[in-house]
Amino acid sequence: MSFPDITGELSARMPELRGRMIANQPLADLTWFRVGGPAQVLFTPADEGDLAYFLRHLPAEIPVMVVGLGSNLIVREGGVPGVVIRLGRGFNEIKVEEGHRLRVGTAVPDVKLARAAADAGIDGLAFYRGIPGGIGGALRMNAGAHGGETKDALVEARGVDRAGNIRVFANADFGFTYRHSGAPADVIFTSALYQGRPGETAAILEEMDRITQAREASQPIREKTGGSTFKNPPGHKAWQLIDAAGCRGLTLGGAQMSPMHCNFLINTGGATAADIEGLGEEVRRRVRAHSGVELEWEIKRIGIPA
Repeated sequence: MSFPDITGELSARMPELRGRMIANQPLADLTWFRVGGPAQVLFTPADEGDLAYFLRHLPAEIPVMVVGLGSNLIVREGGVPGVVIRLGRGFNEIKVEEGHRLRVGTAVPDVKLARAAADAGIDGLAFYRGIPGGIGGALRMNAGAHGGETKDALVEARGVDRAGNIRVFANADFGFTYRHSGAPADVIFTSALYQGRPGETAAILEEMDRITQAREASQPIREKTGGSTFKNPPGHKAWQLIDAAGCRGLTLGGAQMSPMHCNFLINTGGATAADIEGLGEEVRRRVRAHSGVELEWEIKRIGIPA
């Protein structure tokens, strides 16, 4: 599968662009599942200003999609039309600020934020050690684990909207709920400011070690997976509903519901995106038939079918 190459046309419209555009770039290697088709254009901006310039000059009819570290993502085999934006080195800075605050770029992995906070003696962010992915995704889905959520520590975040305007969102502007942010869908977040509290580095690192051990004991983190597949419905645990419906270890092609933690989809080696998504939909069907509960995807699915 390949798309028409529009990079030449876009370059002509944007003579001052500093970032990199690649036509028909495969996305499979950018996801933890290691499946999926190409992006029509993969754009890596140099920095926030370059991203704003790109979006200001991008024709309005061309769709835009953002991917982060690919930990919570299924890319369908037909690929992603339009532009896929992936933030890189220009968005991975971490700064310690006065008052036990950290300002971080949205390409920073969650675990790196947790470690930087610990090194600076800032408590309250160790929960990020248990979350795969990066800060951009954490903002978008109010990521949380081990008793903490993004909404508990975020002060504000900067981003660029589809028109190329730089905007700042306070915590209250996000409308955070469980695994959801109400921020405008067209905004690409570029940095975030977090508020912590005084702590002892050694104690914080001990907490992070406990989180690591808990994850390794209960989750298939060494597999090709996408983290938690479904959100916990109100009053329920997703894994318990999946288990009760007989879906632990269920397979479709090369995809499997992990026997270790049955709310984790895994690629056993030869799965396609269709296998993985199809198995998830079969699990939703069986849970609905068994318990009447409708599971909602936590993993993001993008692109078109093969």
